[in-house]
Amino acid sequence: MKILVTGGAGFVGSVIVRLLQQEGVEVVVLDNLACGHQESVTCPVIIEDLLNKKQFTLALKNHEFNAVIHLAAYALPGESMLNPSKYFQNNLQGGLNLLEYMKEKSIPCIIHSSSCAIYGKSSKLPIEESSPKIPESVYGETKLMFETILSWYSKLYEIKHINLRYFNVAGATIDGLLGERHETETHIIPNAIKCAIQGTEFRLFGNKYKTHDGTCIRDYIHVEDLASAHLLALNSLTSGDDSNSYNLGSGFGHSNLEVINMIEDVSGFKLRLKYEPARAGDPPIVYADTSKVQKLLSFTPKYSDLRTIIETAYRWHRAF
Repeated sequence: MKILVTGGAGFVGSVIVRLLQQEGVEVVVLDNLACGHQESVTCPVIIEDLLNKKQFTLALKNHEFNAVIHLAAYALPGESMLNPSKYFQNNLQGGLNLLEYMKEKSIPCIIHSSSCAIYGKSSKLPIEESSPKIPESVYGETKLMFETILSWYSKLYEIKHINLRYFNVAGATIDGLLGERHETETHIIPNAIKCAIQGTEFRLFGNKYKTHDGTCIRDYIHVEDLASAHLLALNSLTSGDDSNSYNLGSGFGHSNLEVINMIEDVSGFKLRLKYEPARAGDPPIVYADTSKVQKLLSFTPKYSDLRTIIETAYRWHRAF
């Protein structure tokens, strides 16, 4: 089996690529390296942009693929509200170019890296795949729109798909070789760990939410568990299962203060906290109903307890 992984040189992509290789799958990465790092993978890397269909099609002319794992997208909700055209163009037009390439090459299936951002503020918890979808960012809207595009390509061209709706991906690989490395970091765990190591002040947004400790609650999934779900989804489609959508999370939530306390416990450092006003649009509680992916894909997280997530992330950032 030979798989094309778009955006495969990024944090999540590099972990998925390595797992595929461990399973004996041949992998080619297509990445413009805007957010990725070529040295993170040990497979062929085609440095092209999905917006340049002619160029990436030419670069892939000697390859025949059985499936695509599509991770290439801009993924900062805040930035998407400041620069919506960047997100609509890259996440939609780039995805359309990829689907047209797949149609031309008769590639039968695609795993799409989607997001819990498609749900917006859900009035019902935990969030199910059937929950209302009312995105509150352009980023979330692009993910939802691309899910719709995929459903049409499935109907019209029989390109099967699975949407994997990520909640909060965190941690680093158990062996410490691959971790989260973004030029602009917005996630609480890597930012708080860096502040703990450096002894700098950490800004925590919001402490007056209607939660048990006043801070917002989120669902975290370890990056290696996330990667294993992609392998299960790939096996599902290539074995003949129909298109589908799944939430990917741990199925329970942790507050920001619980995350901070665990980082302090693991690192041995006391964080200097500065509370800032809550960010606009941040819901108080978000966590996934994962019963569907557990039942239909037999997905069982191994590393998504908070301590393992923090310990692996801390080891990686400490060594990096």
